Amino acid sequence: MNTIRLTMAQALVRFLENQYLSVDGAEHPFIEGVIMLPGHGNVVGLGQALTQEAHRMHVWQGKNEQGMAHTAVAFAKQCKRKKIIAVTSSVGPGAANMVTAAATATANNIPVLILPGDVYACRQPDPVLQQVEQVHDLSLSTNDAFRPVCRYWDRVVRPEQLMSAMISAMRVLTDPANTGAVCIAMPQDVEGEAYDYPESFFAKRVWRLARRAPEDEAISEAAAVIRAAKKPLLICGGGVRYSEAHDEFRAFAETTGIPFGETQAGKSAIVWDHPLNLGGIGTTGCSAANEIAREADVIIGVGTRYTDFTTASKWLFREDARFVNINVSEFQALKLDAVPVVADAKRALPALLAALDGYKAPYTTEVADARARWQKELDRLDSICFGEGYVPEVNDANAGSAFRFAEDLQADLTQTAVLGAINHAIDPQDVVIGASGSLPGDMQRMWRPRGVDTYNMEYGYSCMGYEVSGALGVKYAIGDRDVYAMVGDGSFIMLHSEMLTALQEHKKINICLFNNASFGCINNLQVGHGNETLCTELRFRGEDGTFSGNFMPVDFAKIAEGYGCKSYTIHTLSELYVAIADAKKIEGVPVLFDIRVLPKSMTEGYGAWWRVGDTEVSENPRNLAAYEDHLAHLKNTRKY
Repeated sequence: MNTIRLTMAQALVRFLENQYLSVDGAEHPFIEGVIMLPGHGNVVGLGQALTQEAHRMHVWQGKNEQGMAHTAVAFAKQCKRKKIIAVTSSVGPGAANMVTAAATATANNIPVLILPGDVYACRQPDPVLQQVEQVHDLSLSTNDAFRPVCRYWDRVVRPEQLMSAMISAMRVLTDPANTGAVCIAMPQDVEGEAYDYPESFFAKRVWRLARRAPEDEAISEAAAVIRAAKKPLLICGGGVRYSEAHDEFRAFAETTGIPFGETQAGKSAIVWDHPLNLGGIGTTGCSAANEIAREADVIIGVGTRYTDFTTASKWLFREDARFVNINVSEFQALKLDAVPVVADAKRALPALLAALDGYKAPYTTEVADARARWQKELDRLDSICFGEGYVPEVNDANAGSAFRFAEDLQADLTQTAVLGAINHAIDPQDVVIGASGSLPGDMQRMWRPRGVDTYNMEYGYSCMGYEVSGALGVKYAIGDRDVYAMVGDGSFIMLHSEMLTALQEHKKINICLFNNASFGCINNLQVGHGNETLCTELRFRGEDGTFSGNFMPVDFAKIAEGYGCKSYTIHTLSELYVAIADAKKIEGVPVLFDIRVLPKSMTEGYGAWWRVGDTEVSENPRNLAAYEDHLAHLKNTRKY
């Protein structure tokens, strides 16, 4: 057997260089590159190996470990899981920073390879710098925190273990049913230890994306349920996009006449103005989808995992509604007592359509009427302005906050009008990205994708701080097209470090910062369930000792300018349109739009519910009223 002597880290990089993915007969390199923040634990081991062995793969410098890992998540998501970026950090706090991003990847079923440095396997220098040192178990390190948030976890304590560890890692990273974050922890002494590796380990290895075919029995059972349906409904989940079953899903809907609602991950698989597209469904859905969903007797979920936002905490659908689930994951396919079709959507949908044998949903004008009502509401949302029909939804605890904000920060824009304006102003093939706060809800309802796969929303984990970092990942994936990150001021404050990486890499990302001096979504939840405002507004501390002072006049445009980015401060819609048009001429430099929007100017619920932990006992009567409403809704939910 021919061997080659390499360190563990050198062998890892050489292995990654030679991993390929085959999709429907076309193969390409699977690992695009590595984002790293060198430090004690990876700089002299893996850092040296990347210098020596990375010939095809890119190497990027990150600025924050969580941010660079989120960049990798967004990249893989935009590439429909066909390419990934690996991420490496030092031991201790650097590794811990990536735990949040690992959870983000796993919750969204997005592959990302995480390579944290680790404490010494030999234990000779214990406790090494940044070692937690658990007295009850000396084998534990910070990297054990990755175990619950990864699909696969391993620690390479001998250089020869790398071979079995990486074969298992690649198995998970390329498995559409069970993919997510993979963590390979690398003790820093082992990174530099050598072994005579078989040359065959470094041969070009092609992993094939398996398109699982449906079982005939499952197709027959599913077809029987659908043929009996009087008011069927399709749900377009992320699996439609990841399996690239866009055409098959559209053909199924058009041939059967079954309308569809969209999840956050499924949105933009089909353009918004398709006559059967009802828009976003569930808690953050729109009236069209939710009206049809409430009456549906059969729901056909394609590539969805039925989060509580999709099902409105299992309250949205009729108690006697039946479910047919098409999903590559058996776990997901069995949810809601469904008829499970465990298969790739691209193969299952044509098979199910053939078995339906000419079935046509017996809708008449219901779908068109629901869409027309929603279009009227969209027109209203696009045009709401302060002082022209806009009345902030406030209670006694924060009455007048919107008006105070308008005075403190010279704002009179509503969030819905700004979203509508951006939607109209950017190009059809530009990509938008978001993750947290009220913006994902408003966007699932309001955003009108004019191009396929132009909507990149992280809502499986709804992770604050994903937006700016993710925009960079999207930019890496889409090349010359523009990406627009929709981010609240709270999330921007939390994590925007990769804006500097974008500047360093000459990557233009557009950051649409909705500045309402608050954590508006949580403030809405807080106040809407009877509580007083507490720690959800960016106010100065007042003379009474509480956060009752003026809103903090943060100039986010100057923050961006300090990095060297282009920025605009926006107070009016006309300024917004001019700024977007001007920014389109800019190349190679990140752009930030500091858009002053009023609090409490988001969309409403549109016939949905979301279960939260309302308090049963309180001195505040508004809390008790919220709890009674909670109990009333709970009576009509499915129990499992």
